[in-house]
This record gives sequence, C-alpha cells and structure tokens, in this order.
Amino acid sequence: MILSMTGYGSAEHVENGLSYVLGIRSVNNRYLKLSVKLPERLQSLEADVEKQLRERLARGTISYTLRVRSESGTDFGGFDVAALQKYVDRLGHVRMPAGVQATIDLAALVELLAVGDALEPDEETRKRELKTVSDLTARALTALIEMRREEGQALRRDLHESCGAIRQLLKAVAARAPSVVEEYHERLRSRVAQLMAMGKFELEADALAREVAIYAERCDIHEELSRLGSHLDQFEQVCDRGEQAGRTLDFLTQELLREANTIASKSNDALITRNVVEIKGRIDRLKEQVQNVE
Repeated sequence: MILSMTGYGSAEHVENGLSYVLGIRSVNNRYLKLSVKLPERLQSLEADVEKQLRERLARGTISYTLRVRSESGTDFGGFDVAALQKYVDRLGHVRMPAGVQATIDLAALVELLAVGDALEPDEETRKRELKTVSDLTARALTALIEMRREEGQALRRDLHESCGAIRQLLKAVAARAPSVVEEYHERLRSRVAQLMAMGKFELEADALAREVAIYAERCDIHEELSRLGSHLDQFEQVCDRGEQAGRTLDFLTQELLREANTIASKSNDALITRNVVEIKGRIDRLKEQVQNVE
C-alpha cells in the first residue's frame, strides 16, 4: 500500500524527574530532508536519531523536535531560572571598590548557565539517554507512519478513481477514431466529385485511395491508445504494490502525458480533441496527487 508523505507522530515519556515530549512532522519533498532539533545536552545523539529516521522513512521533509523539561518546568539543556536568580542575588551582595559602579549582564549569565548545563555526560548516562530517545523516536515514527498509511489509502482511492475516468475517456476516443478516416474519405470524395463536375480536373480512383491511406496512417492513434492503457495498468499495479512508489508513479504520469500529447498532435477531430483535453486534465491531477506519495 502506498504511503503519503504528510503526517505527524508524537510520543511522551517521564523518567528521573524529566519529561520528554517528541514531535515528528512530515511534508512533501522529492528527497529525504531531515531537520533534527534536540536540547543542547542531547546534541551528541543527533547522528543516532538521523540514522533511526533514515531506516524507516524514504522521502519527505522531516521536522523532528524533542523537548525535555524538569518537573519544576525548566527546560532541560537551557537554563534554570531559580539558579539564575541565585546568581543575581549573590552578585548583588558583592562589594565593589569605592567609586566603581557595575551592572549585571543577564545575557552573559544565561549563556554561562547554558554552557554549564551542556557539559558532556558520562558514558553510562549517555547510553541511558540514547535508549530513552531511541524508544521515543520509535514510538513517534510508528504513529507518523500509521498516519501516512491512512493518508495513503485515501490517495490510492483518488488515484484509482482518476485512472478509471481516463479509461472511460480513452474508450470514447477509441470508438471515435475509425470514423475520422471514414469521414475524411467521404469529404475528400465529395470535394473531388464537385471539382470534376466543374471540369477543372480528373482524378483516378487509385489516387484518391492513396490520399486516404496516407491520411489514415498520419492520424493513426492505435499504438498511443494501447500504450496509454498499458501505462494505466502499470500505474494501478504500482499503487497496490507497496511503499516507496512515488518516483515510479511520477515517471508513469510523465509517460501518460507524453502519449496524450501525441494523440492530440495527430488528431484532426474536434470530439477526440475535447476528450484528450479532459484526459490531460486528469493526468495533471494524477501528477499533483503523486507528489504526495512516498
């Protein structure tokens, strides 16, 4: 079953007085583009997170955001407001030399506190944090992929519906095509008869037949109709085949449009032209929908 590239998954976990909240959002992209945002303390886990994402996702722009807060509500990896207040209070009691005035730079204090929180953890702590983040990521990815699968089912229904509409239009074109040559033959024969009746020239029957045969060959669209039908069969098979079908479906829509354009260039009939215009409109809809398939 095909998957959509649009979706969202989340997961939460509380451990050792810390609350972990993870959100993974996915939108369309021709390739896989990752954006991983971790607290400063967990930056060393970024490569592990990216590897885990690449193992389960093939296409899309992926926004991964993990927030960690202590039970007191302070950001993990940021700075502790209570600690900052203590620094300010202590600095306020510092005695300065006579005649010297000083101001407290809160921005500098915040930076120092953040750097202090970002100290590298020991190996045991890192392993524990990696397991926690990996488990969270796996849960959020499962939720994301499930949502993408549900979106993919809706996409599949729309794609099959569009393919069915194109097939009906192709039947109309195929039914009309033989009449085009017959009508051209009749128009040409009638016009030649009028000119001959006026005594302007004489035309042998073989010459008329050759002209009709040349016209029939020039506007023959049998092969294009056959290839369009074959491409539609393959398109629907890929939709039902499984995941990571987006690039194949995109290529097939290009081939469908190529054949439709060829029919349009060969056709010299208003009814066929109208049907081809509708077919191209349906193919454009397929192309638009396929852009959201993983």
